Amino acid sequence: MKTLIIMRHAKSSWDQTNLADHDRPLKKRGERDAPRMGELLLDEDLTPDLIISSSAKRAVATAEAAADACDYAGNIVVTRNLYHADPDTFIDELQGITDQSSVVVMVVGHNPGLEELLEELTGVWQRLPTAAIAIVNLPVNSWEELNDMTRGSLVNLWTPKSIAG
Repeated sequence: MKTLIIMRHAKSSWDQTNLADHDRPLKKRGERDAPRMGELLLDEDLTPDLIISSSAKRAVATAEAAADACDYAGNIVVTRNLYHADPDTFIDELQGITDQSSVVVMVVGHNPGLEELLEELTGVWQRLPTAAIAIVNLPVNSWEELNDMTRGSLVNLWTPKSIAG
C-alpha cells in the first residue's frame, strides 16, 4: 500500500501583471495557508517520504512552506513536467520513483490536472481549492505498479477553510 498526498498550490498573487504565469508568487493568504496545511500533515502523522512539485514559483513556495511545517527532512524534487500537468504526466512521474521506501509521496501542482488525477485514481470527483490536500491510499506495492487503471481510495480531503485556525 502506498499513500499519495495531492496538494494544490496555495493562493497566488495576480498583482504583478507583467509576470508570466509560471513566475507568480503566493499571495499573503497563500503564505498563511501553506504552512497551516503542512502542520495538519504533521498532526495527522502524514509527513511525506518524498515531495515532488511543479516548478511554478507558487507551487514551489507551497511545497517548501508545507515541508517546513510538517518536518519533512528530504529534498523537494522540482520538475517542470508537473506545471499544468494532466493525470498521465503525474502518473508517469510517480512511476519513476525508484526509492521504494517512499511510502508516502506528496505532489504539489495545479488544477485542473490535480482534480482529474484525484478522479482518475479514486473514481470520485472532488473540488480542490487552493492549498487543498487529498489523501489517497493506493493498492500498489511499488510506484512502478501505478497506472491509470489503479483504483485507490480517497481517505481524506482538507481545505484551509475546513480546518480550524
